[in-house]
Amino acid sequence: MGNNKQKRRKTVKLAEGTAIRNKDAKQSKTREAVWIKKWHLQYEEDLRVLQIELMKMQQSMQASGKRVLAIFEGRDAAGKGGTIKRIIAHLNPRNYNVVALAKPNETELSQWYFQRYAQHLPTAGEFTIFDRSWYNRAMVEPVMGFCTDEQNKRFLKDVPMLEELLVKDGITLFKFYFSVSKHVQKERFDSRKDDPLKQYKLSPVDNLAQKYWNEYAIRKFQMLSETNRTMAPWTIIRSDVKKVARINCIKHILSNMDYEGKLSVKKLAPDPKIVISGINELRHMEKNLMTPDKLHG
Repeated sequence: MGNNKQKRRKTVKLAEGTAIRNKDAKQSKTREAVWIKKWHLQYEEDLRVLQIELMKMQQSMQASGKRVLAIFEGRDAAGKGGTIKRIIAHLNPRNYNVVALAKPNETELSQWYFQRYAQHLPTAGEFTIFDRSWYNRAMVEPVMGFCTDEQNKRFLKDVPMLEELLVKDGITLFKFYFSVSKHVQKERFDSRKDDPLKQYKLSPVDNLAQKYWNEYAIRKFQMLSETNRTMAPWTIIRSDVKKVARINCIKHILSNMDYEGKLSVKKLAPDPKIVISGINELRHMEKNLMTPDKLHG
């Protein structure tokens, strides 16, 4: 009896895309029925449509030579990597570049801070994604003591000028900050500890993310205050629900790009509860900075 109960409770995790590929499949002796939630099927349908749009966008970029740089920042376990994975899933690998730099070596530490990033900036027709970026110096480095206070202050003064130069030179710049709540972050960390396929994602810095939660909030406020500029604004993505965050981040990119065969404005409009402007996030933080429990991640 107990074994039968365990069998009934067994869950099956389908690979993304499996549900939509098989939703109209006919019953047969070689098939097993699996029930999934309707919202997940809708997510897969929406994602497929948006990934086709990304392919159209990339083809247009190749024809025009347009350069795009997307910076992904945010709390640990906020869903940045999963969103990047869905963005590039069906793009031509010759024309995109995902940059996730390790900690700087001795030579890089002796260089201009931005030097190791500059060599990865997009060339004609290229879509470059920074999975974490020079903004390490705005948050994780000062919180963890990896840079001096002077280095942090100098960075916050210099980076708006650098980004203005990039935009004036013709690069389309997106700056995303993925915002996850404290309790959801903890749930995701716990999940990584229990799942051997996710343990590579854990790092000593991750283990301290909860302990230094409020310190990160202060650095986030400082970063947005100093670097949210008209030419290079921040876009905040509420990411407590990963699938919703992915869909809306992609919609934001597509809605701000011009390409042939683009879907209507309505179909690409992101949810304003999920995609927040940098200025509105600053207003929220100014209102709640003395009550950290009310702050988003």
